[in-house]
Amino acid sequence: MTQRHLYLAAYDSSDARRRATMLRLLRGFTCGGQKSAYEVELSPTERRELLCIVAGSIDSQKDRFLLARLDPRGAILTAGRGAESSERSGCIYLG
Repeated sequence: MTQRHLYLAAYDSSDARRRATMLRLLRGFTCGGQKSAYEVELSPTERRELLCIVAGSIDSQKDRFLLARLDPRGAILTAGRGAESSERSGCIYLG
């Protein structure tokens, strides 16, 4: 079984069409999120696939994309009201 890692994926785009594309793309991998920041669990192959698709979907001069691996040993700090994701246990959606 392929090991998966938890990442934070975030994007910002001034173009509504590219924002919608990024939203659809990330929802295919997400286990929780809010607006344009999502928790995603990725295998190494899925990570490469996601980065390749993102590179072809954004305008590198105007848009921004961040994929940061989260340390599973780190403390989870939350603010606001959270609810467990219905799709995958152990992931928190703040909404």
